[in-house]
Amino acid sequence: MPQALLCMSHSPLLEHVNPPAEVKAAVEAAFEKARAFVKDFDPDLVINFGPDHYNGFFYDLMPPFCIGYEALGTGDYDSWEGPINVPTSIAEELAQYVIDQDIDTAISRKMEVDHGAVQPMEIMYGNLADKPMIPIFVNSVAPPFCKVSRVRKFGQAVGEFFKDSDKKVLFIGSGGLSHDPPVPQIATATEAQRAFLTDGRKPTPEARATRQQRTIDTALAFAKGEANIMDLNPEWDRAFLEICKSGDVTGFDALNADEMDAVAGHSSHEVRTWVAAYSALKACGDYEVTYEFYKPIKEYIAGFGVTTAVIK
Repeated sequence: MPQALLCMSHSPLLEHVNPPAEVKAAVEAAFEKARAFVKDFDPDLVINFGPDHYNGFFYDLMPPFCIGYEALGTGDYDSWEGPINVPTSIAEELAQYVIDQDIDTAISRKMEVDHGAVQPMEIMYGNLADKPMIPIFVNSVAPPFCKVSRVRKFGQAVGEFFKDSDKKVLFIGSGGLSHDPPVPQIATATEAQRAFLTDGRKPTPEARATRQQRTIDTALAFAKGEANIMDLNPEWDRAFLEICKSGDVTGFDALNADEMDAVAGHSSHEVRTWVAAYSALKACGDYEVTYEFYKPIKEYIAGFGVTTAVIK
């Protein structure tokens, strides 16, 4: 079993709001299942497909994909801050291979990754210093978006690189499912919001705290049915999970960005990280999903899912 997969929703609200005890217990049980899976697989290397929420990537330069040669966590929402253990030489070889497959990707020798990319590693390992990890940014928040079929082909190229690797490789996809948190949209942003979306790096502690509190307040209001954001869409979530389970990753190609905005929320595009991860695993061979958890959780503003998969 040289390759395996963990895909999971993330939420910066995990430590900042309190859903009903049974919901919190169910999520923690899902995390325990994932931890046991990862511990049993014991990867030599993690390939982490993650989004960003205008903490590391901004509209001054917004690539659809970026492979990190070196990286550090931004520390938003008290997430991992500081250097990440990236095997630079492998990341360089991976990027060259992907480009040689006629899939364009950006690279970064100083990638900044936020909670969306680091949370699965924190939950699995407690830190990002011990286990070697290559962070791969997949634009999931900032329109315009490339076709989902392009994300699939990108993930496929990444998987092909590791298909015959002598290392045990864990592909992680982090994000989604349906959700519509209070992230400004460039099309309707105020002048101040546009400035932030274009280059909001290194916010002051006060600015970061204000932004985070706005999300927390929205989650609390959403749980009460009082927030002006799109509702979760369990039907859409479950249909997406069925594609994951089917083993036919070309099924992802039918996803349409405008439709996703309309029915699953502006941040449902984070499932692109799952598309990349599942497509990477599929490139290594036929797979089976070994565990699936799903629950719509308003306190986390997310249709919350956790899945694991292995090569058959």
